[in-house]
Amino acid sequence: MGSRPPVLEMTGIRKVFPGVTALDDVDFRLLPGEVHALMGENGAGKSTLIKVLTGVYGTDGGEIRLGGAAVLFGSPLQAQQAGISTVYQEVNLCTNLSVAENIFIGREPRTLGRIRWAEMRRRAVELLARLDLTLDVSAPLSTYSLAIQQMVAIARAIDIDAKVLILDEPTSSLDASEVAQLFAVMRRLKDAGVAILFVSHFLDQVYEVADRMTVLRNGRLIGEYRTADLPQMQLVARMIGKDLEALEELESQPRSSARELERGPLIAKAVGLGRTGGIAPFDMEIHAGEVVGLAGLLGSGRTEMARLFFGADRADTGHLEIDGKPLVLRSPRTAMAHGIGFSSENRRTEGVVAELSVRENIILALQAARGWTRPIARRRQDELVDKYVKALNIRPADPDMPVRNLSGGNQQKVLLARWLITEPRLLIIDEPTRGIDVGAKAEIQRIVAELADGGTAVLFVSAELDEVLRLSHKIEVLRDRRLVEELDNTDDVDADRVMRTIAGGVAQ
Repeated sequence: MGSRPPVLEMTGIRKVFPGVTALDDVDFRLLPGEVHALMGENGAGKSTLIKVLTGVYGTDGGEIRLGGAAVLFGSPLQAQQAGISTVYQEVNLCTNLSVAENIFIGREPRTLGRIRWAEMRRRAVELLARLDLTLDVSAPLSTYSLAIQQMVAIARAIDIDAKVLILDEPTSSLDASEVAQLFAVMRRLKDAGVAILFVSHFLDQVYEVADRMTVLRNGRLIGEYRTADLPQMQLVARMIGKDLEALEELESQPRSSARELERGPLIAKAVGLGRTGGIAPFDMEIHAGEVVGLAGLLGSGRTEMARLFFGADRADTGHLEIDGKPLVLRSPRTAMAHGIGFSSENRRTEGVVAELSVRENIILALQAARGWTRPIARRRQDELVDKYVKALNIRPADPDMPVRNLSGGNQQKVLLARWLITEPRLLIIDEPTRGIDVGAKAEIQRIVAELADGGTAVLFVSAELDEVLRLSHKIEVLRDRRLVEELDNTDDVDADRVMRTIAGGVAQ
C-alpha cells in the first residue's frame, strides 16, 4: 500500500484562531484505496484539519496537494467539484424530499429547464445498488432510518466521482447491524480505489475497518501508523498523553453498584407516565444520590422517556410527582423551577447556542431561571464560569471564545456546565459521551459519579451498554418504546443479561 503515490498530501498545515493555535505544522497523507482513521481527543484538531482541507477555513501556512497538484479551496463546493466529498455526523439532507431528490439536489438531469424525473429515479436506483441498497427512491427520506439516510448521503457523495470520501463520525447513531452494513459499503468503495478518511471515537470500529491511522494531540501531529502495528492501549496513550499505567488504572475503576447505594429521599416518581407515539405508560422512581440508567437500542424510547421528566414533551397519560406531590410540567421552565436540568443529546439544535461565547452558554440556564430582568453580575459570572471550565477541563479555557470554535466534546462539556451551574436536584443527561474522545468520556463519567456521591439524582441515557453498567445503580431496560424491566445493578447483572432483556429474553 505504501508504494503508491498519495491521492492527498497536506504538509506543514497551520491554522490559528484568536489566542489559539488549532493546527501547528501538521502533515497528513491519504492513499488511494485505503481507509485512514484520523484519531485524537476532542480539541486535537481533527475537525479543523478537515475544514482546512475542504475550504471551510483558509490556512495560515502549509500546502495541500491533490493528485500531485497544489490546491487551495475557497469553499466546500470547490472541494467537492475537485473530488473531495464529506458526510458529516449529523446528516445534512432534506428529509421532506424524496431519496432521489436528495441524491441529485442541485444536479438534477434537465431538459430545457425541466427535471427528467424518470431518469433521476433510475440513476438513483443504480447508484444505491452500488451500495447494495434497494429503496423506493420516490419515498420521502424521512420514512427511512438514520442509518439509511447516512447511506443516501454517501450515495450522493460518491456520485460526484469522489477521489476522497470523508466520513465524520458516521456510526455514532447506528446500531451494530447498521454499522456492519456501513463497513461493507466502505470496503466496497475502498476496493474501487476511493480513499476514505474515517473519523470515529469507537476504537473497536477503527481497528475493524481502518488500514492506517494518523494521531493528533493539541493541534500537533503525534504520528502515522499502520493499524495492525499499534495496539489500542498505545493508541489511547498517544491520543491523551497519559502513560499506560494511568490508563489501566482508569479502566480498573469499580463500577457503581446497587449494593453500595444508600438511597436518599425520593425526588421524582413517574406514575403511568406516557405519551402517545413516544413512550408507553411507565412507572419509575428516582432517588437522591442515585444514577438511573436507561438501556435500549436506538429508537427504543430512551430519549422520549427522558424528555417527559423535563417537560420538553408533554405527557398525555399518567402523572409525575416531585417530592411526593403531583406536578404538571407544562414546559421546561416549570421543571427548572423545581430543580430539574436536562442536557440534550442534540447539542447542535437543542444545546449550545453557536453565536454566543462559552461564558454566555454556560450561564444561560441560570440566567433564565433568575429572569432576564435580574442579570448576573459580571464578577459572579467570572467566578462561576471559571469554576466549571476548570472542573470539566473545557479547552481552550477561554470563556470569551465563541462556542462554535470548540470541538464537539468540549461543546458537550459546556452544555453540561450550563446545568451543573444551576445545582439541579435531578439532572437528566442524554448521550453526554456520544462522539467524544476517550479522555473527555472518562471525565464526564467521573463527573456523573461525583454528582451522585454529592446527592444529585441522575437520569443517564447512553447507547453504550458498558457505560450504563459502569455508572448506574439501577437500569431501566426499554424495548420498542416500552419499559420492559427494571434491574438493580448488582454483581449478577452484566451486558449479556441486559442484552437478552432488550432482545426479548427473560432476565433470570
